[in-house]
Amino acid sequence: MSTASKSLTVLRFGPTRFAQSAWNDLISNYHVKVVESEAHNREEFLKELRSGKFADVDCVTRTFESVKKTGLVDKELISELKKYTQIKVLSHNGAGYDQVDAVSCGEQGIQVSNVIGLVDAATADTHIYLLLSALRNFQLSTINMRDGKWPTAKCGGTPIGHDPEGKTLGILGMGGIGRAIRDRMKPFDLNKIIYHNRHQLSSELEGDAEFCPTKKELFEQADIISISVPLNGHTQHMINKDTISQMKDGVVIINTARGAIVNEPDLIDALKSGKVASFGSDVWENEPNPDSQLYMLPNVVALPHMGTHTFETMKAMEEYVVKNVVHYIETGRVLAMVPELKHKF
Repeated sequence: MSTASKSLTVLRFGPTRFAQSAWNDLISNYHVKVVESEAHNREEFLKELRSGKFADVDCVTRTFESVKKTGLVDKELISELKKYTQIKVLSHNGAGYDQVDAVSCGEQGIQVSNVIGLVDAATADTHIYLLLSALRNFQLSTINMRDGKWPTAKCGGTPIGHDPEGKTLGILGMGGIGRAIRDRMKPFDLNKIIYHNRHQLSSELEGDAEFCPTKKELFEQADIISISVPLNGHTQHMINKDTISQMKDGVVIINTARGAIVNEPDLIDALKSGKVASFGSDVWENEPNPDSQLYMLPNVVALPHMGTHTFETMKAMEEYVVKNVVHYIETGRVLAMVPELKHKF
């Protein structure tokens, strides 16, 4: 089905930093009208919505930051969107879409798309930085140097770190990002790379990595655990007191997925006791106000969710959001349907 003959109205949540040219092409080539919200919070957005301001909207495009304007795209908001707009598509700018209740969207006949593949390289690069920094205590060494500790202690008094060589890397979630992490770690002469997915990958995708049928098996073997699973009801607080107890003493944990995959109070205890030697993370459960008890620990390497914070990646992601809209206009189906809805539309 093509919708090319119909003028489409898109409710765009920004910011749009780099893809204005793609949006201009969409508007001029496909008779698209773009409208935007002036709301500052969910209450104001719901008021706008119920006023009829967006009655003609067929498609919503959103960013991770737009949650400040609308709140989570949960069952309540989806019901309101369905009632007060003509929404058929929600195009999300990001690989992770845990802010969106995709199942409820599907029940209301709304297609949900995300950005796949384009985030893999930048996120994996960030992951490797965190991994090496956590092994070698690099962040603490920078702090110690800035605090003037170098003249009185070797390396500013920073604890001796570890080399990656000879270690076993366990990747939780070997999707595109997990495989990019695997490939980037190959030159470091690891003992082996193991992974756990819900299902074993094909030999082509698996490469040299070894499949662990259970998370427990991975936890027991890995010296370094790389978290690359999506956040959902099955993965929330996957890393907790019980699973940490299954890990090796002195394990290193790296997270570039979502903060809520880790039970942070349990991790704090493990970091203080030494059960977990160090933790590197770009993501936190309560962003942008994470628990300072965690990120201020000396054996934590912390970043403020900047895994895709590069000009090239952000531009490509913004343009892909537009491509999802174009593909819907031309075919009646978004380009990158989220997995939960692939067999529904």
